[in-house]
Amino acid sequence: MRAASSTGAGTGVTVVLAPEGTVGSAEVRGGAPATRETELLDPARLVEHVDAVVLTGGSAFGLGAADGVMRFLAERGRGLTTSAGPVPIVPAAAIFDLATSGGAYPGPDDGYAAALAAERGEPLETGRVGAGAGATVGSWKGRDHAVSGGLGSAAVHDGTAVIGALVVVNALGDIIDTHGRVLAGSTAPDDALAFPEPPLLAGEHTTLVVVATNACLTKPECLLVAQSAHLGLGRSIHPSHTRYDGDTAFALATGVVDAHLDRLRLAVVDTVAAAVRAAAGAAARAGSRPGR
Repeated sequence: MRAASSTGAGTGVTVVLAPEGTVGSAEVRGGAPATRETELLDPARLVEHVDAVVLTGGSAFGLGAADGVMRFLAERGRGLTTSAGPVPIVPAAAIFDLATSGGAYPGPDDGYAAALAAERGEPLETGRVGAGAGATVGSWKGRDHAVSGGLGSAAVHDGTAVIGALVVVNALGDIIDTHGRVLAGSTAPDDALAFPEPPLLAGEHTTLVVVATNACLTKPECLLVAQSAHLGLGRSIHPSHTRYDGDTAFALATGVVDAHLDRLRLAVVDTVAAAVRAAAGAAARAGSRPGR
């Protein structure tokens, strides 16, 4: 897998390019997702292979960044074989960062630029870059008390299997450590009311995950891995999977080595949680308020 970002003013896009033959699935658990092609990743659907995954800012407007990634892949002959030529399979999911970006959102050219950077093997930056450029966390006790979120990553080995997780943390809740202590989150007083009036707005908070492994997995097994990724969110974000979030997890498997599925899933939970906590460093680097 190769991943890279394109960053604008308070928003951006991050693209994960998958090797040919990569199997993928996904699960959406948040109440307010902004997604594209996730239904295709259901194990009951025909297509098994994924060419790229796009994580983007800009809410539903930003999903158009996937058009640029499709153009990039089509130029290289990648995609599902059809009678009219290859059709690239590019699932996408977006966070809401329009308030931070001033209404700006990534477009097809930004998606193309990120895909090109990934192809070149440019290092993946983390923090307030790419799809995490306008991310925030900790607005569950009032948006005025939110702090900066961002892009985080982590990787582990389980024998010969490698598991990597890339997350965009724009959560309603706080990022917490293994003991439940807040690493990045609401600056409201401890006794502040959760979910205060006026009510929070649905769809303005989301955490996105891509888990990639070199293991041999079927499409249904990739779905199980995506489900485990959500458990990693539950361990590292409080509260998670609210009706105001659009939490979505993708799982990709390149099919290089054999792996024990259940041990792999355990490792995925820990890896996703570690990636979320790594994103907490973005808040420390960017300051205590969104956009700083």
